[in-house]
Amino acid sequence: MVSDRRMGLRDTQVPINGSCSAGFDKVRDAFEQNFTDRGDIGAAVAVWVDGDLVVNLWGGSADADGRRPWRQDTLASIFSGSKGLTSTCVHLLADRGELDLDAPIAAYWPEFAQAGKQDITLAMVMGHRSGVIGPRHRLHWADAADWDGVCRHIAAAEPWWEPGTAQGYHMVTFGFILGEVVRRVTGRTLGQYLRTEIAEPLGIDVHIGLHPSQHHRCAEMVNKPHIRDVLAASEAPEHPASLAEHPMAGLAVAMGFVPDDELGSNVLELWREIEFPGTNAHVSALGMATFYNALAQEKLLSRDHMERVRVSQGGFDTDVVLGPRVADHGWGLGYMLNQRGVAGPNPKIFGHGGSGGSFAFVDLEYRIGYAYVMNYFDATKCNADPRSVALSDEVYSALGVIRD
Repeated sequence: MVSDRRMGLRDTQVPINGSCSAGFDKVRDAFEQNFTDRGDIGAAVAVWVDGDLVVNLWGGSADADGRRPWRQDTLASIFSGSKGLTSTCVHLLADRGELDLDAPIAAYWPEFAQAGKQDITLAMVMGHRSGVIGPRHRLHWADAADWDGVCRHIAAAEPWWEPGTAQGYHMVTFGFILGEVVRRVTGRTLGQYLRTEIAEPLGIDVHIGLHPSQHHRCAEMVNKPHIRDVLAASEAPEHPASLAEHPMAGLAVAMGFVPDDELGSNVLELWREIEFPGTNAHVSALGMATFYNALAQEKLLSRDHMERVRVSQGGFDTDVVLGPRVADHGWGLGYMLNQRGVAGPNPKIFGHGGSGGSFAFVDLEYRIGYAYVMNYFDATKCNADPRSVALSDEVYSALGVIRD
């Protein structure tokens, strides 16, 4: 148990459950400090090293009122952390020879060739370089439930910049474009492919499109901001594709960035159930760490293919959608990189963070699968959240790897 010193609640106790292997006790200490000093309400962290589960901790509350304890199987919303799952599905198909990352998307989705997009490749979308961040008019959040309708809008859209000449975060279109290609190639939605090819065979608790029978396991997002506050926090330079002007901002509302009482009681359930492959995965920390451990153990992708996915797709001074907020990471093919070593000392890790604070990654050199999830949302720290950094630093310290 750890005393809760937030918001004057000095006499309450935050339960910490789970285990740490010998030598990883300081990870537990950092996890406790996330509650006492860094604002956590409910959270979990899991770490595999060289095939062994060395950290599996959870604690606090799954709701704002403290009535539902966080459990090992509590599911957290990881927002853009979903992109790591989606990217791996695409890479699995590419590694198996069923997709070519350098082929035009139109080879699989002919309608996508409209409006000058005929030469845009999968790799360009995965590196956030295609310019296809949405249609020229903003869509209403309610349109998000119509997958085919959203894909028609994207297929007809003109890119916001000449493909390949700039880099800008494909916040929502990332999941729709890659998901539609997966559907065209396999006949399955992205969520179905994730479930049947990865989650069920390996027993991994990760979901894109969550069955209603599992909604009771979901943590409540605390301090969830309104969409207007998320957009106002954008640090992008003046550019027509900046987040404040984002054509998919209306769909971002359906990602949960609006008070529940404004949407109605059934919208949160709908958001959990339908698929947004770039933004609405629900995972347990253990499930997400196990997913990245499968990469570390080369159970999903070959080492040669993983070497390719972590090659930087950068070369640009800034991200024209998010500005400098992602500068500490950089982009590989669908994953965040760690080029400046902010998420641990190894610049070669790859994974993905989610708006609000979650982060998960694989380290091929030290054979680590790591995941931190939480329910206290901090919109100002979507990358390199201090809560996760403190945990991953202690993991590496336990291994004798010290940040320079």
